[in-house]
Order: sequence, then C-alpha cells, then structure tokens
Amino acid sequence: MIPAQPAITRKSIGMLLRLIAVVFSSVATILSTILPLLFYTDLSAGAVMGVASVLLIGAVCIHGMLTHTLNDIADYQSGTDQYSPGILSGGSRVLQTGTMSVGMLKQLGIWMTAFLLAMAVLFAFLGLTEFAVLTFIGIWGAVSYSLRPFQFAYYPFVGEWLSLFPTMLMLGIAAPWILLGQVPVWAWQNGLINAIWCMAWVMVHHIPDRHADRKAVPFKQTSVVWAENIFGARGAKLPAMLYFIIVGLFLLWTALTRPVGAIGAAILLVYAIYLMIKMDIDDIEKVTNDEKKLLLSAFATAIWLGLFI
Repeated sequence: MIPAQPAITRKSIGMLLRLIAVVFSSVATILSTILPLLFYTDLSAGAVMGVASVLLIGAVCIHGMLTHTLNDIADYQSGTDQYSPGILSGGSRVLQTGTMSVGMLKQLGIWMTAFLLAMAVLFAFLGLTEFAVLTFIGIWGAVSYSLRPFQFAYYPFVGEWLSLFPTMLMLGIAAPWILLGQVPVWAWQNGLINAIWCMAWVMVHHIPDRHADRKAVPFKQTSVVWAENIFGARGAKLPAMLYFIIVGLFLLWTALTRPVGAIGAAILLVYAIYLMIKMDIDDIEKVTNDEKKLLLSAFATAIWLGLFI
C-alpha cells in the first residue's frame, strides 16, 4: 500500500489553525470589547458586527494560520516539537504526522505573509489606518516570535512581551478604537487583562515542553525553562503565577469603577491560581487537563468583563 503524500487539505488546514486556541484567546479578546459596544453604546449592531467580522477573520489569518505556520517551521527545525510529549503543546503536529511537509509550510507562510502585507498596504491606501496598523502589528508578532533574526520565542520573557503582548492588546482595543475613535478606560482594562491572561496561559502551555526545549538547537530558553533553571522544578510555575499576579493588579484598578466586573474576574483568577498551585508539572495529562480549564477560565473572564463595564 502506497502511503498518502502530504497535501494541503481541509484536514491539514484544520490541524494547522488550531481553532480551539484561537477561539479561547483571540476571539475571546475581541468579544470582550465588542459586547460593551453592542450593549452600552448607540452604535448600530450592523456597524459593530461588521468590524467584529473583519477582526475575527484577521485573528484566524494571523493568529491561526501565519503564527502557527511559522512556529511549526521554527520548532520543527530546532527539534523541540519532535521531543515534545505534550497533548495540546508541541505544535499542530502536521509535520510529525506527515500531513504536511516543511516545504508546504514554507510556501504557505510566504504566501500568507505576502497576502497580509498587501492587505495592510491596501488598508493604508484606503485611509483605514487602524486596520493597517493592526495588520502590521499582527504580522510583526508572528514573524518576530518564530523567525530569525528575532526568534523571540527562544528567549525568556522576550517572546511574550515583544511579540504576543502587543498583538493581543491591540486586538483587544481594536473595536472601540475603530468605532469610537478613542480607547475608553474600560477597553484598556479589558485589553490589558485579557492580554496578560493569554500570556499566563501560554506559560502553562510551555510547561510540558520544557525538557524538549532544552534539546532544541538553538536552545529554546522559554520563560518556563529559564525559571526552572534558576529556581528548580517548582520554578516552572513561576512565569504563569507572575502573570496572574499582574492580572490581579489590573483587577484592583478595574474594581475602582467596575466592582461587579472585577469581582467576577477575580473569582476566576483565584481558581486559576489554585489550579497552578496544585498542578503536577510532571504529569502531562494532568497539565493538559488544567490547561483546558485555564482556557475556559480565560474565555469566561473575557466575556464577564465584556458584560459588566
């Protein structure tokens, strides 16, 4: 029997997109500032949903397609994905399963980057400055996270702060910026909290891969790997805990004007911290189950903050 050849199919694209991660991070972030525009402003539902649709398509293209494509290529070439024991982590697995080839991913990455750059230029030409800026920042986040000479994912704290954070924050404040011409305080609060929450979740995502990352060439020193090297085994949890503490500080600020929103989000945050405290980092299945719970908590936090401003 002749084995199936790698091909770009609906199945392979579905694997690559990893829509669950996109929905529980990028989509949740968008909804967190779309909901207040629908419920607490005089903007027409059509205008709000029109902008939301463009942002959702952009999130799938940039965060789902481009980011995962470039990350899969980089981590496959460095070797870390081959060693990863993760269930949710370790890339999309399109390369490891032979569903797609490296050449296909490179071609897909080139065409996707070219398409998004063309869209950014078109937005700028049409005077849609906000959409142009958002697209350029999204491309920057994907490229700088995985590709040389940047490859920020391979350095502690750099990948999340210089690549992930700006893209998630801008996605969070995008709708009010575009539709209101300004960014209200509630939008900054929601955007910042959701962006940092996403960074905390990514730190948990890196825990199962920490041993594989040490074998990578070049050495992939994520924040998790760095913390474990400095503080021992328990240090693997510290980056996520640090970001949860930062979320807590932003919630204190939020509580000054939005106590209901802050209290609900704080309850979810306490639950997340509880999961981190009791997590057995050497039990891959347990870490994966906790990661799923954290994804749901992040989504619930975004929606709650969107409903109570």
